[in-house]
Amino acid sequence: MTSSDKMSDTDTKIFVGKGEEPAWLTLALANRHGLVTGATGTGKTVTLQVMAEGFARAGVPVFAADIKGDLSGISEAGEAKDFIIKRAGEIGLNYEPDRFSAVFWDVFGEQGHPVRATVTEMGPLLLARMLDLNDVQEGVLNVAFRVADENGLALIDMKDLRALLDAIVPDPGNKGDDDPLAQIRKAAQSFGNVTRATVGTIQRQLLVLENQGGTKFFGEPALSLQDFMRTDRDGRGMINILVADKLMQNPRLYATFLLWMLSELFEQMPEAGDPPKPKLVFFFDEAHLLFNDAPKALMEKIEQVVRLIRSKGVGVYFVTQNPIDVPDRVLGQLGNRVQHALRAYTPRDQKAVLAAAQTFRPNPKLDTAKVIMELGKGEALVSFLEGNGVPAMVERALIRPPSARIGPITPEERRAIMDQSPLKGKYDTAIDSESAYEILQKRVAGTAATAEAAAGGSIWDKIGGIVSTIFGTNVRRGRLSTGQLIARKVTRSVTDQVVGGVAADIGKSVAGSIGGSVGRAIVRGTLGGLLRR
Repeated sequence: MTSSDKMSDTDTKIFVGKGEEPAWLTLALANRHGLVTGATGTGKTVTLQVMAEGFARAGVPVFAADIKGDLSGISEAGEAKDFIIKRAGEIGLNYEPDRFSAVFWDVFGEQGHPVRATVTEMGPLLLARMLDLNDVQEGVLNVAFRVADENGLALIDMKDLRALLDAIVPDPGNKGDDDPLAQIRKAAQSFGNVTRATVGTIQRQLLVLENQGGTKFFGEPALSLQDFMRTDRDGRGMINILVADKLMQNPRLYATFLLWMLSELFEQMPEAGDPPKPKLVFFFDEAHLLFNDAPKALMEKIEQVVRLIRSKGVGVYFVTQNPIDVPDRVLGQLGNRVQHALRAYTPRDQKAVLAAAQTFRPNPKLDTAKVIMELGKGEALVSFLEGNGVPAMVERALIRPPSARIGPITPEERRAIMDQSPLKGKYDTAIDSESAYEILQKRVAGTAATAEAAAGGSIWDKIGGIVSTIFGTNVRRGRLSTGQLIARKVTRSVTDQVVGGVAADIGKSVAGSIGGSVGRAIVRGTLGGLLRR
């Protein structure tokens, strides 16, 4: 079998590049995870694209975050430019332009299908990470989730979580048994001291997340991960591209979101053992953001997911600048490696290069640390797993050129792809189902209505009765009458519709506290104005 014949064999392996020998990524070992590293501008995105194209040709769906927008070009055919033809000739490859079926996703719903998850799906651990909460605040968040579970309160969007947090704080008005949420407050306090100050801090962090666009992420319809597991009409894997340029303005949201996706894949997908090729390959760009300042509990979850998700047939490929960005416990599980050039201008940088070199299986023919600093753009040190699952000796190789376009697509091309998407219309319109917010509102409203009935009618009927006594007129709510106009005045401050002399700025908040001495004061003031008129 000739070299060119081997390069067309996409059923069992992916041709990534060529040094002294062709560099192949074996599909049966691709779910053992991998790492692509290198300094900015050395060719990491192109390598990612080459690997994504190879997986797609083999019928493996791909999910990849597109930080700069360059990866979107994979959806359009490449061009036979001079530098591409030259590189293809250097590695003995006949260049043929090609395009791949892509689906664009966007947390903000601007350049792709909206990506949503429910608050419950995110869970307190990841949500605490997203909000940058301390241990005490995370504990209160766990209490809120527990109370929601025990009281049948579905947490779907941000307003659900806000309403629940308000409901678990100590009784704000000392209402005692008249408090419609007394049961929920008592349940929360039974798990520990839930203070108003701690809940207030969490609420402020939620506001920060909302200001960064996090509100759009939580809601329904929630993402079905099966929509990532698609092939096109030709049997090629669909390439799912997460538009992440705007998302990267909040790195913690970006990293937590992708970790949530990995966790959901791990929990939902069945065991697959060692399949002949992965069921899905997941590229995690700017992976160092996942590990920065991660608490111990979160690091343990990351390590567990990476270690065990391979048995579900999912391959995870981290893309970052230096291998030392990845903790050793995770790094040891990344068998397939591509290392682009690193720069070493300071002693600290030189130590980083040496550490990167030590992550490879040594090759007596190469001074790995020296070569890392000499690599040109589009060159890399590669080490893929061999047939017995052992890393091959590190080799210097030229990365093959992609078949699709290198660089971003135009807005018009993106719109055309979105219009033809098989998922068009499924996620585009948000749904606001009845959940914790609505349920808690109904409880409060129901208690208020019961109290009103027990008191013999609403305060507006009482006001109307007083006005009737004064004017000798039958005034009740339901007729366009003096009593109704007063009610409108108090609740809406519609000055021009009320008899002159009534105070112009009686706000909505007053209506909520009518009754007792406050209520009598409002009635006295209102009627006093009428009588003076």
